[in-house]
Amino acid sequence: MSLWKHTLAGHNQEAMKEMLALFGDNVFSTPKPERLIYTAFQVSTQAGALVLDSFAGSGTTGAVAHKMGRRWIMVELGEHCHTHIIPRMKKVIDGEDAGGITKAVNWKGGGGFRYYRLGPSLIVEDEWGNPVINSEFNAAMLAEAMCKLEGFEYAPSEDVYWIHGKSTETDFIYVTTQFMSKEMLTRLSDEVGPERSLLICCSAFRCDPGQFPNLTIKKIPKAVLKKCEWGHDDYSLEVKNLPKALPESPACALHTDRDELTEDMPAKPRRKFGKGNPAQASLFDFMEGGPGDE
Repeated sequence: MSLWKHTLAGHNQEAMKEMLALFGDNVFSTPKPERLIYTAFQVSTQAGALVLDSFAGSGTTGAVAHKMGRRWIMVELGEHCHTHIIPRMKKVIDGEDAGGITKAVNWKGGGGFRYYRLGPSLIVEDEWGNPVINSEFNAAMLAEAMCKLEGFEYAPSEDVYWIHGKSTETDFIYVTTQFMSKEMLTRLSDEVGPERSLLICCSAFRCDPGQFPNLTIKKIPKAVLKKCEWGHDDYSLEVKNLPKALPESPACALHTDRDELTEDMPAKPRRKFGKGNPAQASLFDFMEGGPGDE
């Protein structure tokens, strides 16, 4: 058993002084001293380790991890993501944070981070409790979200209206909120041709998709509900189709403030779309953190 005295791990007054040096009068109400996190990381991590803080607060975990050469992910729901965490991490990166463990680890600045804001839920309930597409999503956002969920690269064509993304050079995806009639599907099938394939994500359709061997048709709400859970306010989410790891960088940040993103006749079994393809960039806003970035 170990006893961490304040001479080793710091104390609340020390943490408040660190906040005053960083933010002036706009201090965080419950900060931890950097030496406490530093001590914890010394006994539990090595350089290059990935540290997660799902309640980031004022960003002490990320600041200490960054100075110690650890990678980090911080998640924060509150507005102090903007008032404290981002300004603090920019000071760490710019070498303008002289407090905390800076001298102890000889930190001079460097590195960077990515900042993400999670978008609104793609599926919401209408007044009768039925799952429907969120009206906050415009056409481009909806197409990008469905490409992500189905494993396609979002790559809309300027010349062909039904190409919103691709998994190979002959396999494409088309996303629309229209009701797809048999006549519309027949025309699409003719345009796609026998050498290509197309996944159509639409609001509804009414025909047997088996008569179109080059088309696969899915209703958007049902397709999304099969991929993700939605509407939860607890920690029971089972998130699937996670993006592949980014190339290693000194640090990265994640901020969430909204819900998770969370066929009529079944199509006959055909090829699977987009499997094994690299995950494309998220539809969510992000910004690079570093000198001069806003």
